[in-house]
Amino acid sequence: MQGISFEERKMARFFGFWTLLIFIVLCLGCKRQTRHYVIGVSQCSADIWREKQNAELRMGTYFQDGVELRFAAAYDSDERQVEQIDSLVNIGIDLLIVAPNQVQTISPAIDRAYEQGIPVIVFERKTNSQKFTAFMSADNYEMGRQMGDYIGKRLGGRGQVLEVMGLKGSSPAIERHNGFADALKQYDGIKIVETLQGDWTEQTAYNIVREWKEKNEGERIDLVFGMNDRSATGARRAMMEMGDSAVLYCGIDGLPGENGGIRLVRDSILDASFIYPTYGDSLLQLAVDILDGKPYKKEVKMMSAMVTHDNARVLLIQTDETLRQVARLDELHEKVNSYMQQLHNQRTINWLTWGVVVLLVTVIILLYLYRTGKIMMRRERMVNTLWNLNAEDIQTSKGNGEQKSMEEAQTSLFVSRFKSVVEARLDDCNLSVEDLASDMNLSRVQLYRKVKAVTGASPVELLRAARLNKAYKLLLTTDKSVSEISYMVGFTAPSYFTKCFKEEYGVLPGDVRN
Repeated sequence: MQGISFEERKMARFFGFWTLLIFIVLCLGCKRQTRHYVIGVSQCSADIWREKQNAELRMGTYFQDGVELRFAAAYDSDERQVEQIDSLVNIGIDLLIVAPNQVQTISPAIDRAYEQGIPVIVFERKTNSQKFTAFMSADNYEMGRQMGDYIGKRLGGRGQVLEVMGLKGSSPAIERHNGFADALKQYDGIKIVETLQGDWTEQTAYNIVREWKEKNEGERIDLVFGMNDRSATGARRAMMEMGDSAVLYCGIDGLPGENGGIRLVRDSILDASFIYPTYGDSLLQLAVDILDGKPYKKEVKMMSAMVTHDNARVLLIQTDETLRQVARLDELHEKVNSYMQQLHNQRTINWLTWGVVVLLVTVIILLYLYRTGKIMMRRERMVNTLWNLNAEDIQTSKGNGEQKSMEEAQTSLFVSRFKSVVEARLDDCNLSVEDLASDMNLSRVQLYRKVKAVTGASPVELLRAARLNKAYKLLLTTDKSVSEISYMVGFTAPSYFTKCFKEEYGVLPGDVRN
C-alpha cells in the first residue's frame, strides 16, 4: 500500500475536524444551554464547623444548576492559604469564597484575585483591604459582649476568669475579645486573671492552660472562656487533670452533632456556648446572585443565639432533625442522579442513531470543502515535506542525460549543505537569513532565490519547520521540559513556541508525550 502524502494527512485532519465540529454544533443546538460557574472555596482550616459549612455549600448546588465547587483547606497556615488562593485563580474560577486565616497576611492574595476581575466573598473573617465584593459574617463583637454579660451574671458579679484566645491576628479573635472585655467592665467584682494566646484548636488550648496552671498552682479560677468550643473543651481537660473540678467553661460555635457545642452544653460539659452559624446554603446563593448579576447586599450579618442549659435540649432536637433531613436529601439526590444517568444513556442511543444521518449529509458538504481546502494546504505541504525529504529525493525540473545528473548532484549537494548549516545553528535565536547566506557563501538574495527554486519555500519558512521538527523529536526522545526544548531549538519565548507547535502539529507540545 502506498504511503500517505503530507497533503493527504493534512486534508484528513481537516476533514475530520469539520466533521466533528458540525456534529457537535448540531447536537448542542438541540440541547438547552445552561450556565456553568466554577466557585473556589478557600477555608483557613479544617474542623467540624467548616465541614458543616462545606456540606451546606455542596447541598446548595443541588438547587443551582451548573455550579461546580473547588475546595481548599489551609490548616491554619498563612503561606499555604496564599498558595491555594493563587492556585484557584490560576485554574480559572469564576468567584472566590475565602475565610482568611489572619487579617493582614492573606490580603495580598485576595487583592490579586479581585484585581483580575474575580468577585470575592470574604466570609466570617475580615481582611485589612476593601478589595472584596461582599462580606458575610456573624457579629463577633456582639457574641463576645453577650458571652461576657452572661458570664458576669452567671458568677453573680464576682469571680476570676481565664480567657483562651483564638488565632492571633484573626478578626474573630480580636472582636470577640473586645466584646468580652467591654462587657465585663460593668462587673467590678470579676477579674480576667490571664488572657492566653491559643489558635482555635483543642490541643493548643490544653497545652497552654496546663502550662499556665503549673506556673500558677495556687491561683483560683471560677470560669474559663474559650473563644470556641474546642478551646473550651481543651482547657477543661487540662484543668480536670490538674484537679480543678469546680470550674465552669463557656465557648462559641454551638454546633449540632455528636461532639458539637449544643450537646456539650446539654451534657453539662460546657456551661454555655454561642451559636456561630455556618449558613453555607445562603453563602452559595449570595455567590450565584453575584455571578448572575442580581441585586445583593455588600455586607450580610448572620443571626446567632446563646446556648444554655435552658434551651440546649430543644435546640439539639431541632438540629438533629435538620441533619436527618439533610441526610435524606443527599440520598434523594443520589437517586435522582442515578435516574438521570439512565435517562442520559437512552438519549445517547437516540443521538447516535440520527447522528449517522447527520454525518452522511456532512460528508457531502465536506467533499466540497476538501476541494477548496487543497489550495490552502499546498504551501504548508511544501515547507514541511521538503524539509524532511532526503536531498536525493528532490528532482530537478529540466535537463536530460549527463546535464540532468549534474544538476541533480548540484541540487543534492546544495540541499545537504543548507540543512547542515541550519541544523548546526538551530539553538541560535538570533539566527537570520543573512547569517545563513554568509555560512553558505552566498548573498541574501542568492540564497533566497536558490532555496525558493529548489524547495518552493523561503529560507525563513524552512528554518521554522526545521526548529519544530527538531523540537518534536526532542519531546519524544528526551525528558527535558517544554521550556528547555523551546530554547534549544531557537525560540525566544516558550509561549510563542507552543503557539507555533500547535499550529503545525495540531497538539500542544506537552501532549506529544502523553
